[in-house]
Amino acid sequence: MNRFTRRATLALAAATAGLALASPAAFAQAFPNKPIRLIVNFPPGGAADVIGRALGQQLGAQLQQQVIVENRPGANGNIGAEAVAKSPGDGYTLLMSSGGAVTVNPFIYKQMPFDAERDLLPVASVARVLVFLMAHPSLPVNTAQEFIAYAKANPGKLSYGSAGSGSSPHLAGEMLARQAGYQATHVPYKGAAPALNDLLAGQVQFMFDPGPGLRHAKEGKLKLLAVGSPRRSSQLPDTPTLAEVGMTGFDADTIFGIYAPNGTPAAVVTQLHTEINKALATPAVGDVIKRIGGEVAALSRSEFIDRQNKDRERYGKFIKEIGLKVE
Repeated sequence: MNRFTRRATLALAAATAGLALASPAAFAQAFPNKPIRLIVNFPPGGAADVIGRALGQQLGAQLQQQVIVENRPGANGNIGAEAVAKSPGDGYTLLMSSGGAVTVNPFIYKQMPFDAERDLLPVASVARVLVFLMAHPSLPVNTAQEFIAYAKANPGKLSYGSAGSGSSPHLAGEMLARQAGYQATHVPYKGAAPALNDLLAGQVQFMFDPGPGLRHAKEGKLKLLAVGSPRRSSQLPDTPTLAEVGMTGFDADTIFGIYAPNGTPAAVVTQLHTEINKALATPAVGDVIKRIGGEVAALSRSEFIDRQNKDRERYGKFIKEIGLKVE
């Protein structure tokens, strides 16, 4: 073996040894190295979809990978949430959901297709979504007080739409009916968008809208009467809360957020949390949330989990009180 060949052989041996020593960690591909699927568990046009699409586009730009938004509606978010809960825990399948799928559904469904607390990891809160009491223009009312008086004077004659049984718009409708003392018929839909369409058409007379209906109210196609939150919306400071018109303690707010399957590596969850909070600080996402009357909620993970637990407790108590169940 000549000197050149011997040197080449030694170099190759050293390189091979280096590869062996470097092993998986040195060659692990950085996350993400392929497109991410973001499942929205409500139909297109609703608050979760509007926010999810804005967030997905901004995240894709930040991560330099495509974020594909997929709508999987049904069962108040259970269908989409189940799809994520049963996906591999690798960070490439995420859920954009209202809080109801994880804090309300376990109380109203006799059988859940997944365990919300065990199977889904809270990654990042995204927005505090408010619900606005909206009425069809044909209803002879212009204020929340007039609406309540009219509903009480016409028991059982009004119907209201919601994003589905157990959704925050539905619970808000139940809260107001019980606190104000009137009767109205609940009409559940597979999301807020189809419910809003029927409100615009006059098929239902009122609903608690999670924001997409605000532009119709500005155009005079709906009457905006009140917000079902402890405090006024920063985007609509002239709209009173229901508490201000006598419904003491009325609070139907929910926190929308991003979830991942259990088993997703902690480093990936941390990275996603950081990137989502960064996205929330951009006008591309923040302005979309504000446009539907919501508030950006860039909480820490511990704050998100704490808020989720508090919502689970208060909504669970209310659901048990009214005996709400879905077959």
